[in-house]
Amino acid sequence: MMRGFVLGIVALSVFSTEACKTNGKVQSSMKTTVFGKLPDGREVHQYTLSNGAGMTAQIINYGATITSLTVPDRNGKVADVVLGYDTIDGYVNGTAYLGAIVGRYGNRIGKGQFQLDGKQYQLAVNDGENHLHGGKTGFNKVLWEAILPDSSSQSSVQLRYVSRDGEEGYPGTVTLKVTYTLTDKNELRVDYEGTADRPTILNPTQHSYFNLSGAFGNTILDHLLMIDADSITPVDKGLIPTGQVASVEKTPMDFRTPMAIGAHIDDQDEQLAFGRGYDHNWVLKGAPGQVRKVAELYDAASGRMMSVLTDQPGLQFYSGNFLDGTVIGKNGIAYQHRTALCLETQAFPDTPNKPQFPSVTLRPGQTYRQTTIYQFSTR
Repeated sequence: MMRGFVLGIVALSVFSTEACKTNGKVQSSMKTTVFGKLPDGREVHQYTLSNGAGMTAQIINYGATITSLTVPDRNGKVADVVLGYDTIDGYVNGTAYLGAIVGRYGNRIGKGQFQLDGKQYQLAVNDGENHLHGGKTGFNKVLWEAILPDSSSQSSVQLRYVSRDGEEGYPGTVTLKVTYTLTDKNELRVDYEGTADRPTILNPTQHSYFNLSGAFGNTILDHLLMIDADSITPVDKGLIPTGQVASVEKTPMDFRTPMAIGAHIDDQDEQLAFGRGYDHNWVLKGAPGQVRKVAELYDAASGRMMSVLTDQPGLQFYSGNFLDGTVIGKNGIAYQHRTALCLETQAFPDTPNKPQFPSVTLRPGQTYRQTTIYQFSTR
């Protein structure tokens, strides 16, 4: 297959890069199938990445969404570890951002307002009085173009979306490319590359909900979590950062050593009350721009472990507080309270209104880049 072949422009039902075999061992492969159709008739494709080491990842070009991530446990039994839907209708009608790339701005912007180069901008407001995850029609609710790899040995797919000037109130036209790669080390790598034709802001993130037990009826309260951060950006009642940076020392936010998520989630704590649990940004240690390990999640029952590596300055840990059984997912399962969690690598929330936070401004001639890796193992 030639590089630059774009799905959605040329009609396609099934494309497969044949799995290679070395000494009888199956190596990486990529297969394309039709996942469904949007209400306007456009086809949505699903890309199944396999690495020959026991993992598969499935991604659709609607929302650049991870629909499935199958990972072996300590006994080699494979199970899906991310929430999702069985059909495209779930992703079209759903409001929980399951598995999607969100943006232009992941997380919240207070009152949907910000200034850039002296000009005031008003974004779409979709979370009370605030702007959340790109607005009413963010990156999670659009059809991306897909570019297939030019080698059968690559288990990857690149997705591209052009966000036009004025979309959801944002200035400038942004072109964003997101490349998913499944490596033979059981890593799902997510690489972002964005450009703009006018000064704007850009802060996309991946919004998968994880439950490493592989049983979506289980809560994640027994999962052990480590976050390599000494502080958080505390929030007000609307979950907008106050602008301060607060130590995690002697608070329920201290995950510097692995701790069960349920250990302090119901403590009498103002920040936990505001978030109805954990829904906060941790200020990651290490230099932004350098990929380093920032978090580790472990499920003792299955033995599955997920390490999160990123070059971003922040990590939003969300403990599934707003899941309430109304979201009906795969196999008809109703996703209940705290049955999954998100670990969203990002710049800080409301950064355009907090000059003391790391900048998210993107100007013509600059290239936005981000790398985040979800690395799986067992113990």
